[in-house]
Amino acid sequence: MSVENEHRHHPRLEGKVIVVTGAGSGIGKASADLFTKHGATVIAADLKGAQHVADAGREEDVARLVDMAKQQHGALHGFFANAGVSGGLASIFEQSVEDWEQVLRVNLIGPFLAIKHAAPVIKEQGGGSIICTASVAGLRSGAGGPAYSASKAGVISLVRTAAQQLAGSNVRVNAICPGLIETGMTEFVYERARAKGQADKLGHLNPLRRGGEPIEIARAALFLASDESSYVNGHALVVDGGLSSSHPFNRQDYGRTAI
Repeated sequence: MSVENEHRHHPRLEGKVIVVTGAGSGIGKASADLFTKHGATVIAADLKGAQHVADAGREEDVARLVDMAKQQHGALHGFFANAGVSGGLASIFEQSVEDWEQVLRVNLIGPFLAIKHAAPVIKEQGGGSIICTASVAGLRSGAGGPAYSASKAGVISLVRTAAQQLAGSNVRVNAICPGLIETGMTEFVYERARAKGQADKLGHLNPLRRGGEPIEIARAALFLASDESSYVNGHALVVDGGLSSSHPFNRQDYGRTAI
């Protein structure tokens, strides 16, 4: 069965209304498109490139998106708090307080606002799913700048705390931790590798030995947004090709490592 036929015969989000932030490009756009193909009514928001202009780290904007779902569609069943900024790779000693405030505002306060405003409305519908984009950078050092990494670790903690505080509501809160995915945020990494003729080394540290595509994260989000993940809650789902499954090591020291 083709992918398109699968969507037609088994729409996994039929009748659901879902807000997606950061939907103008990358993971957010891929997710908004996939959710729509699976029957959802999607309110796609971003600073640019999406149908609705919104700053995911601004409370008035997040509240407006939730209210829009209620007023225009009569319900809200899911919220994918995906919007984020990288903040660059400057060290702790090079970053300013303003740099940290901006990264934390979008990457961590944004998901907090999504949960704060969406959860009560989702509860009214009998439950649903809130998904927040974290990162492997929130699990261990080495995958992002200091502020970015700290913000994503905060997201992982946030979804665990929120899942507990929403006990009895049937509102599930989970995070996705992408590894290296080719998006606007990582474009400089890919361009630098290609300029050096090292494109084949992108993602070579994970067992799949490649980077990921936005659709591969979107599929994980589809699972978490759907009723198929009805018993998954307070969880950080890692989608990184196996990168975070190991401490750094030299494969040659392990002798034969491939079949």
